[in-house]
Amino acid sequence: MKKLTLKISAFVLFVSISSFANDVQVSQKKLTLNGDIFYIKGVCYHPVPLGSKHRSFDTIDQDLALMKEAGINTLRVYKPIDDIKILDKIASYGIKVIISFGYNQNGFFDILSGTYIDYVKKYKDHDAILLWELGNEYNYHPEWFGGDIANWYNALNNASIKIHTIDKNHPVSTAHGDLPDEQARSLVSDIDMWGVNVYRWDQPVSILEEWSDVSDKPIYFAELGSDSYMTITRDIYEEGVSESAQADANMIMLNAVIDNIELSAGIVIFQFADGLWKAGNPSKQDVGGWAPNSSGVPYDGTANEEFFGLVDIDRGKKKSYEVVKDIFNKPIINR
Repeated sequence: MKKLTLKISAFVLFVSISSFANDVQVSQKKLTLNGDIFYIKGVCYHPVPLGSKHRSFDTIDQDLALMKEAGINTLRVYKPIDDIKILDKIASYGIKVIISFGYNQNGFFDILSGTYIDYVKKYKDHDAILLWELGNEYNYHPEWFGGDIANWYNALNNASIKIHTIDKNHPVSTAHGDLPDEQARSLVSDIDMWGVNVYRWDQPVSILEEWSDVSDKPIYFAELGSDSYMTITRDIYEEGVSESAQADANMIMLNAVIDNIELSAGIVIFQFADGLWKAGNPSKQDVGGWAPNSSGVPYDGTANEEFFGLVDIDRGKKKSYEVVKDIFNKPIINR
């Protein structure tokens, strides 16, 4: 009798999980989650501790609490999270994840090895998953693909086709550096939506009208943001650490996108926490870093990559955190 009870319990648990798997679809330039419009209010998340160069989820509980407080409903990660306990924690906060697959990540669920499909099969029914994202700004790196970026676009499209044969419940996207050109759009026909990493000073919405002129597919900001360091004195912002410059820029950008909410599926801010691993000594915060096409970062035209966080490395709230909290917690009417 005891064995029978255990079998019944296990069966009921299995049915429960399967019955409540999310259904995420694209509808009229928006995402829907189980039939309701889901507007992405997201943040890029790659938590690397002080003194390290490797991602760690040791601060996940603190981070999720801060994100929930700020009204963030989506995380965008740069490589898959292969830890069901972490995904369970994210889901418990009502937060979704954009899972990004790189082309070549030494066989870690990447496109080159084909192991990304193993991840899709493993986690496609997990409540935390929002969508699959293939690549990040690879259009800036044709040298990674034999000098011909068409090789990447073909690989991207083929990977999307394969995902769609396995998972009908989550869209496929890519994170493109700025506006996809005609070659990109023609070769990458299978994805459901386009993510764009946009650094156009504090005026990112210009890309939305440009996109609507060339495509009917949904678009979302896969990266949008500013750093808290000024390499020069400009206008009211003095050279050096400037949380005000970052906060002002992010406030202008977020409000502009939301004022034109009918033109996009959402926003992902770059990024949650300062990344001290990106330039120089990972044990201290360094000025500099290297990012392609970054001259549009407000308000000095320089991407100081270790200063983009909404919070600092110790999770202290910067002025930008309060800006995001205020904007993301206001009701957003989807038109």
